[in-house]
Amino acid sequence: MRDLLEHGWRPTPIRDFILKVHSRCNLACDYCYMYEMADQGWRRQPRRMSRQVVGRVAERIAEHARTNLLTEVEVVLHGGEPLLAGAEHLRYVIETVLAAAEPDVRVGFSVQTNGVLLDEMFLDVFAEYGVSVGVSVDGDEEGHDLHRRRADGGGSYNSVVEGLGQLTRPEYRQLFGGVLSTIELRNDPVATYESLLTFAPPDMDFLLPHGNWDAPPPGRPPDESTPYGDWLIAIFDRWYGAETGETRIRLFSEIIRLLFGRMSASEAVGLSPVAVVVVETNGEIEQVDSLKSAYDGAAGTRLHVSRDPFDTVLSLPSVAARQIGRQALSASCLGCEAREVCGGGLYPHRYRTGTGFRNPSVYCRDLFKLITHIRDVLSRDLDGVAAVTV
Repeated sequence: MRDLLEHGWRPTPIRDFILKVHSRCNLACDYCYMYEMADQGWRRQPRRMSRQVVGRVAERIAEHARTNLLTEVEVVLHGGEPLLAGAEHLRYVIETVLAAAEPDVRVGFSVQTNGVLLDEMFLDVFAEYGVSVGVSVDGDEEGHDLHRRRADGGGSYNSVVEGLGQLTRPEYRQLFGGVLSTIELRNDPVATYESLLTFAPPDMDFLLPHGNWDAPPPGRPPDESTPYGDWLIAIFDRWYGAETGETRIRLFSEIIRLLFGRMSASEAVGLSPVAVVVVETNGEIEQVDSLKSAYDGAAGTRLHVSRDPFDTVLSLPSVAARQIGRQALSASCLGCEAREVCGGGLYPHRYRTGTGFRNPSVYCRDLFKLITHIRDVLSRDLDGVAAVTV
């Protein structure tokens, strides 16, 4: 850290705060990084973030924004399943954060939910404060219910569709932020995409299942194949070839931005500094929670909102590693022509015992194939894009 600072590097202030308002879930998705992977710290967490912790979090967010001259920050209500906290508690969280931030810091709110509990009670609260609502859904009923099941083994698709039906009513549709879908290679990619289109989401994203070199993701053998790249390319071609824009697919849009030399707004690709922090239900400050998929304690910082300002997070070497761009890449990534666009892929997917996170993504070949395919398609279609190099 000292060497970085002496050479002029400065940390990027935190702009995105993920609040774990509830640590449990009403589904039992078998691929969940929170409950099914290396870090089982959720078992030690209180179920719901207390009002006392909420108050300290709100003060710390406002403090960080003002110290770093930020006029806008984003707060994500997260879990577990955040709706388990109850509509009135979510209202309390929102109002407490707003009260601490007023009048000079604007706070945007969003919630990421599995959709099962979405109803008028929650949506009225979200509408009152302009909370954007993202829903996790993995395709059609058969594809969704492969993994997103209840503890008794029953599927959740019909309940999610009911929740989406509430969200997409005219009086609430402006709250619809989009859908998140975790890739399942057994599901037909185009059928998955088109089933999600039936909800008319303004935004869509496809997530690579969490895995790493020690615990490879399903269907990702240690060979030259590119099953996830091929799956995504099928959707890209269908999406890009549509006569009119049907929705925004975040991964594809970010890759296109990067190909044109712009910064990425996603931690999945590119080399933009990651400026995100997580607060657990007990007030512990952690790094991005997807790190829990790597090993027990990977997201931990030993910091707590009761005693530590968020600026302290920025002094941690593990946080700096996600803000210094190509300096944190492995030698093989630095030698790759796709490095500026790929950026080494999502940080947790690089982990390997012995070398930590200084490795290519376990999805290296898939990402390279997807990026070069998108580059080639754009180069054929747009004047001047042929000059763009990966």
